[in-house]
Amino acid sequence: MDKLIVSSSPHIKDKATTSRIMLDVIIALMPTAILSVYYFSYVSALIIVASVSSCVLFEYLFNLITKKKHSETDLSCVVTGLILAMNMPPLKSSIILSIIGAFIAIVVIKMLFGGIGQNIFNPAAAARIFLTTAFSSLMTVYVAPLTDGVTAATPLAIPKGELLPSYLDLFLGKTPGSLGETAAVTLIAGGIYLMIRKVITWEIPVIYIGTVALLSFAFGQDPLYSILAGGMMLGSIYMATDYTTSPVTRKGKIVYAAGLGLMTASIRKFGSNTEGVAFSLLFMNALVPLIDKFTVKKTFGRIKKK
Repeated sequence: MDKLIVSSSPHIKDKATTSRIMLDVIIALMPTAILSVYYFSYVSALIIVASVSSCVLFEYLFNLITKKKHSETDLSCVVTGLILAMNMPPLKSSIILSIIGAFIAIVVIKMLFGGIGQNIFNPAAAARIFLTTAFSSLMTVYVAPLTDGVTAATPLAIPKGELLPSYLDLFLGKTPGSLGETAAVTLIAGGIYLMIRKVITWEIPVIYIGTVALLSFAFGQDPLYSILAGGMMLGSIYMATDYTTSPVTRKGKIVYAAGLGLMTASIRKFGSNTEGVAFSLLFMNALVPLIDKFTVKKTFGRIKKK
């Protein structure tokens, strides 16, 4: 007679590991990172190196000081550093700011909350908001690609009546902006790669982008321009889909993405901030536990308490 083996769940295992998933995200972001170096020269490379190495170092030191198991090898800190770098303007001052942002993202937002899987807010988004608030004069100055430091306004900040960049320029990244905000083509390509690898699903990025496009049209703005300009692609594909800070159910993801779109479009239209993506992410991150509570399926056979 065969023996019955009783064990705790989960009983269905997946070959995917945290390090494998994070490696896929790094691979997806590499074309955008390489293109940023082409557009903004060595400054971009220095910002990326400073941001990634600082994130790894801060996580290592935190684990060392608190005598916790070292978690740097899961590559999550590398992903945070890379995404943070993509949020930085291509200026020499961003090298120092990226180090400060790395401390906020890794130590304050991630590790003090318990490490990967425990943080409430997206680390890169929180770090960007902190830097934008504390160093607004440095975080809101951008340079045009393929120039020697010629400053210019981002597409979302160009006053009405002035000549706007073409859709092609926005798609190819030939516009001023943060390192990872100026090339929709590589960001979309990376997103498709992540979907093929089943690292992310389509619900959050597609519904987020679609909601912004729809509301932009309703507000009398150009929908295509709204989704190609600024941090829309970076935020919707690589930040909003973060496992820890996004809902676990499909219904929850739909509600979450629609909320992000509503917040982003409203901030861009009625707020003083021309971007709105990072602020929307943190606001909806705070609502994720509530969204999960009302969208998680009830356990089969559960009896309601009287």
